Amino acid sequence: MRDDRNGQIVVIFLSVRTGTDYAGYATAAEAMESLAARQPGYRGFESTRGSDGLGITLSFWADEASAIAWRNHPEHTAIRNAGRDRWYSSYEVIVCAAQRSYAWDRG
Repeated sequence: MRDDRNGQIVVIFLSVRTGTDYAGYATAAEAMESLAARQPGYRGFESTRGSDGLGITLSFWADEASAIAWRNHPEHTAIRNAGRDRWYSSYEVIVCAAQRSYAWDRG
């Protein structure tokens, strides 16, 4: 975790998987992570999925324009459509600005 998120745009992606095509999903997720990391304004991401199937992914962007450009990227759009067809039973996207952040590490 990092403690320098202030002022960044945070895209929160909450998802519930269908439980099918795990290999296809893993391939697509890896491709999206790699593609996002190459986009202007990309600042990182955190992701987890619980045993109940709920996934939470946070992606961090320098500004609103960067987040919108990612949303509209043609390869991202294609994978999003595949997700709707195959991998997700539902999802929600929440976009907000990080106003304050801090981190602690036992290290």
